[in-house]
Amino acid sequence: MGNFGDFQTGIYANGMFAGQKPELSTGLTQLEERAAEVLSADALGYILPSAGSGATARANREAFDRWRIVPRMLRGAAERDLTTTVLGTTLPAPVALAPIGVQTLVHEEGELATARAAAAVGLPYVHSCAASHSPEQAAEAAAAAGDGPRWFQLYWPTDPDVCASFLSRARAAGYTALLVTLDTTTLGWRPADLDRGFLPFLRGEGIATFLTDPAFRAKLDRPPEEDLGAAVMRWASIFPNPGLSWDDLTFVRERWDGPIALKGILSPDDARLAADHGMDGVVVSNHGGRQVDGAVAALDALGPVAEAVGDRLDVLFDSGIRTGADAVKALALGAKAVLVGRPYLYGLALRGREGAEHVLRCLLAELDLTLHHSGYRSPSQLTPASLVRAPA
Repeated sequence: MGNFGDFQTGIYANGMFAGQKPELSTGLTQLEERAAEVLSADALGYILPSAGSGATARANREAFDRWRIVPRMLRGAAERDLTTTVLGTTLPAPVALAPIGVQTLVHEEGELATARAAAAVGLPYVHSCAASHSPEQAAEAAAAAGDGPRWFQLYWPTDPDVCASFLSRARAAGYTALLVTLDTTTLGWRPADLDRGFLPFLRGEGIATFLTDPAFRAKLDRPPEEDLGAAVMRWASIFPNPGLSWDDLTFVRERWDGPIALKGILSPDDARLAADHGMDGVVVSNHGGRQVDGAVAALDALGPVAEAVGDRLDVLFDSGIRTGADAVKALALGAKAVLVGRPYLYGLALRGREGAEHVLRCLLAELDLTLHHSGYRSPSQLTPASLVRAPA
């Protein structure tokens, strides 16, 4: 419990009495332009663009603009409690860090810095299966910085031994919830990467979960340290997994004793199937527009999914969150928590752990203050009636 908006008071006090201004902008939508000034062409091309023409990414943001918050007055919202329990985890606010791979493209410490930033503010760090550091390394970094929760994101390999090993390692390293990404069984059509012929995994970056895995290494003739090329080719042979079906979920359910959420759900019918197959949650997401060009905006899919399964599953939201006000809109439309992605990556690019932590604290403060100014004491009070459609 607490008012994250106090962060705002501290910024004003530092500026007025100590002459200290924030080194990074508190306007989170401005950080992309700043990050673009320091990132390499390869990093920019991998992180910023989306699939095809970029229509899905644009639709994500346009969907937020179609909704307006309706502030209510004199509702006694001086004290807020943003505490939320989702996927078996009690959170200080309904926010988690979206899993993002290959973070060393933007900062040399990559996921280690992000894990420390998340732990420092008590938000869930979600370790990507496509990370540049192992799950164990990220867990160690997070534990040294705070007591924030850790979740693990799975890109399901075709090798069942490797998949089972990933799950066992993650649980042993203290990851408590599992997000299974369904929308990236193969890579989407990404012209920005294709035009440069750039895929970091093929140079061994972003596959640390594989390269450090005993089941993966056991099937190599030589360890990756001696023959990285062969290890990369082995990775490439088991990463694409387009043959997955609903029946396969039994495999992870039997090998993971914590909550499981399916990430990439956009259809209410798929959400119902997730509940029918014993899942604990879904993440409404279109992968930030990186997979299917011309797909439905994630926010447009959120309401129907929440209506279909909100009483059976924890519904989380990902794809397009840039500000605290965005988070309020998604929570009002049925999300129990939101995942923020690119903004913290921009902070990481600009100032490492401090930059990522700055983004998270700004987002939490704006979320808290938006709730306050809208007349709510808790995210649980938000409903679709808290919003109206913007005039056409």
